[in-house]
Amino acid sequence: MTVALTYGRQVEDAALADLLDYLAARNYAFVTPTAGTHGRGRDRGLAGEDSLRDIFGWSRPFTADQIDPALLAIIRRARIVEEQDDSLRLTVRVSTVDRRLYLHSAPTRSADAVFLGPDSYRYARFLRHALGEAPPFSQALDIGTGAGVGALTLAGGWPGAAVTGSDINPQALRLARINAAHNRVAVTLVECSGLPAQPRRFNVIAANPPYIAGAMKRTYRDGGGPLGAGLALDWVAAALPRLTSGGRFLLYTGSAIVQGEDLIRTELERLSSLHGFALEYDEIDPDVFGGTLRQEAYRDVERIAAVGAVLLAP
Repeated sequence: MTVALTYGRQVEDAALADLLDYLAARNYAFVTPTAGTHGRGRDRGLAGEDSLRDIFGWSRPFTADQIDPALLAIIRRARIVEEQDDSLRLTVRVSTVDRRLYLHSAPTRSADAVFLGPDSYRYARFLRHALGEAPPFSQALDIGTGAGVGALTLAGGWPGAAVTGSDINPQALRLARINAAHNRVAVTLVECSGLPAQPRRFNVIAANPPYIAGAMKRTYRDGGGPLGAGLALDWVAAALPRLTSGGRFLLYTGSAIVQGEDLIRTELERLSSLHGFALEYDEIDPDVFGGTLRQEAYRDVERIAAVGAVLLAP
């Protein structure tokens, strides 16, 4: 499949596509853990002789003589390498989700970083489970697609569907486009905040929105609202009228639990009742991002739970 190149970045995009081909030919695989685990693993220098995983997974520094000259030429063409003293470090990582390779950002605090981590794996699993017994669908949307995990999971698992991925971050769409092309999965990518503007209806709308509150305002992390739930609830409210009869909204997100109350569930129950939808709700993981509770905004929060919700249209 030919990569749809980003205007003005043809050489770099083609090199990133070559990079994924290079890694796939060598059976590269890497599962991205939490930021804390990643930092500890990188700093420990875990035993092993796989320099590709060291460089593209753990984001460890390296020198030019440690890698294949052909690979060095690729990453220089892609302009993803930074000089640090006498060593080099990449600005992207490559991870595996469901045996597919994905380009995403290396560890960074940049506002437009393209996230892929444990939530991405849970999201893909949630989508497969939620749609496992559902009837076939023809039109699907993944809101806030990021590196494209949700969109590729939908399109790869249900080949007859036309799948759209939307994101406000141009860098995310750039990497998602290359990831889709490499994995031979057809998706349409749209730059927008939330749902595309055109009055199109979908059988399935899915989302894994950012859900952490805070002052740093990183696109991939900040969910808005007092406890990070604002974006998720805004997307649900906007999406329900865009579903076909019998359609489904699939939401994977995090919910702040305050004095035993799941705030996301409470609001989804209200929205479902308002629109005449049925709601299926599951707490997937009772405790994620525990370190976030040290922030002042979370002083009354007991825990953050990873949750999955399916809203079924009448």
